Amino acid sequence: MLPVALFCIWMGGYAYLLLVAAGCVLAAHEWVTLCGYSATDPRVLWIPAVVAVAAVCSGTGLAGLGLLLVVAGAAAALVLVPRYGVPPAMRLTRHRLALAFGVPYLGMTAVALPWLRDDPVEGLANTVFILFLIWAADVGAYLLGRLVGGPKLAPAISPGKTWSGTIGGLAAAALTGLATAACLSTGYSASHVIGLAIVLGIISQAGDLLESGLKRHFGVKDSGRIIPGHGGLLDRLDSLLAVAPAAALLALTVGRGVVLWR
Repeated sequence: MLPVALFCIWMGGYAYLLLVAAGCVLAAHEWVTLCGYSATDPRVLWIPAVVAVAAVCSGTGLAGLGLLLVVAGAAAALVLVPRYGVPPAMRLTRHRLALAFGVPYLGMTAVALPWLRDDPVEGLANTVFILFLIWAADVGAYLLGRLVGGPKLAPAISPGKTWSGTIGGLAAAALTGLATAACLSTGYSASHVIGLAIVLGIISQAGDLLESGLKRHFGVKDSGRIIPGHGGLLDRLDSLLAVAPAAALLALTVGRGVVLWR
């Protein structure tokens, strides 16, 4: 999967947009399934479509319209989707609040990723920066956590995560961010890059914890089975779902055509 993703990221344009839209559809299907619905249930079948269309709007210069679709989709899930008429045991998960939360949870990233990449000057650099940083944070947290162990970070949410893993993840994010910035730009501030990488690394790990908390709420180990041995797509994208909107907000602040670590 990684070579395909990297190729689409490098190419940008419709190849990248197709990758994001397809990921949105699959992730949204997993979400409605977590909420207790069948992925083909006509009552919720429109939710993956809304998230994917929001991504397409963002990638074609209509990011504002994409955000409006996300807001409208959340409101529609909250108001229009029936809550009752299901077995009592399912009412804790098959409800409108969960569906409504899922639309912005996925939709904000669906809008952020194409908008970031669509920058004709620094879109590729900014996209590569956040992806490499996220991957490094995940790997660093896993390796140091397994090697060192120690006190748990949040045992009630995710018993496997440790403080040593958190430190390893942030260190890996800082080093990778610095190396990526050095390869993609000149005249950068090392302290600025490291500071940004650590902040995004913290957001990345917060996204991981949020996904763990959501799975605990729904009473499942994995969000799906699409990736053998790794669970669902949401299991792999948990950090990106948190980092991408934050990175897009930062890009909006620093302006188009500017690297995030300016």
